[in-house]
Amino acid sequence: MNKFNYIETDRLLIRTLSMKDKNDFFKYRCLPEVCQYQGWRPKNIEEIEEFINKNILVCPNTSDTWLQLAVCLKEGQLIGDIGIHFIDDDYQIEIGYTLSPEHQGNGYAAEAVKAVINCAFVEHKKHRVSASVDPDNIKSVKLLEKIGFRKEAHFIKSYRMGNQWCDDCVYAILAEEWKSL
Repeated sequence: MNKFNYIETDRLLIRTLSMKDKNDFFKYRCLPEVCQYQGWRPKNIEEIEEFINKNILVCPNTSDTWLQLAVCLKEGQLIGDIGIHFIDDDYQIEIGYTLSPEHQGNGYAAEAVKAVINCAFVEHKKHRVSASVDPDNIKSVKLLEKIGFRKEAHFIKSYRMGNQWCDDCVYAILAEEWKSL
C-alpha cells in the first residue's frame, strides 16, 4: 500500500493531488512570489490539468518519478503541495514543497514536511531524504534546518532560472538522524 497517498496530522491532510484541486492549485502556483525559486510556473489551467493527469498515473517508489501531494487543511481547503522525487531504488528521495502565500507563517509547511519525512522513514523504510534549495530562499532554508536537515553542498551558479544563473544548496537527513530528533 502507498501510505504517501494519505497522511494526517493535527491540522492537515496530505493526499494525492486530484482534479478537484486544479483551480486552487493554479491560483497559488502561478503567482510570481510562489514561483520565484521554482523551475515551473503554469501558464493556464490546461497546463495544471495535464500536470495532475500525469501525477495521477505515478506509481510511488518507482525510480526517477515525482509524486505531487496536496496539502490541505482538515476542512479540505488546498493550501499547498509537496513533491516527492523517488531518486532510485536505493531508498533515497528528494522533496520539494510549496505553500500558498496566505497560509505561510503558520507552521503548516514544517508540519507537512515533517509528516511526509516521517512516513518516508517509518512506513517506506527510506534511508535518506534530501532537498535542493536556492540559498536566497531564506524561509525554506530555515525550515529545513529547524526540522533537522544539514547542509551538504552549495553549488555556485549551477542552474538557470530564466536568464539568470542561480546557486543551489543540498540539504539532507538520514533515517538514523531523524530517529534521534
